[in-house]
Amino acid sequence: MGKKMKAALEKVEPRTYILREAVDVVKKAAYANFDESVDLSLRLGVDPKRSDQMVRGTASLPHGTGKKVRVLVFAKGEKEQEARQAGADFVGSDDLMEKIKGGWLDFDCAIATPDLMAAVGKLGKQLGPRGLMPNPKTGTVTFEVGKAVAEIRKGRVEFKVEKAGIVQVPVGKVSFDIDKLYENASAIIESVIKAKPASCKGRYLKTATISSTMGPGVQLDTVALTKQWS
Repeated sequence: MGKKMKAALEKVEPRTYILREAVDVVKKAAYANFDESVDLSLRLGVDPKRSDQMVRGTASLPHGTGKKVRVLVFAKGEKEQEARQAGADFVGSDDLMEKIKGGWLDFDCAIATPDLMAAVGKLGKQLGPRGLMPNPKTGTVTFEVGKAVAEIRKGRVEFKVEKAGIVQVPVGKVSFDIDKLYENASAIIESVIKAKPASCKGRYLKTATISSTMGPGVQLDTVALTKQWS
């Protein structure tokens, strides 16, 4: 362990923190010479193998992630023009599908109109493993492509529980002030808690940690979080 990491660890007490306090500690413990991302990790009391316990959705971050998101839209005709006007980075249909089949994946989010999903669905091997497949549950299969592009540009992020029952979502950058990070993290926590499956029994939010890219994790008080956003 390096000197910088040891010094950072000394700033984190071995206890759980309330969210605003934790955000402050994360900022103080960050030490990299670049603007680190701040990430939230939530371990949920669900079994992702059961379809009725899959946790998935979106959250609108009031202050964005601090990262430029490259948006691709599968659309034709008027909807293609609508996507371009909304600021999508890549817009098309068959031409983009052929590029993706060839291995091109230089984008962060994909949106598709419902009429093209039969063709887009054939890209499952390319888009699926990277979490780029458009999905109605996350608002990325829609005829309102302009609205979807605008929301993603403003800071809408997707979350999905992983095999180990963990949800990991970026909440901003270390350069953000405490209020912005707090409000972004709050939006995610609220969305994840509201997405609790009806079949989930017992404790839903088991552990929660917030950290910068290189810094130590800061444990959050999950009881306080659950009370605040349930």
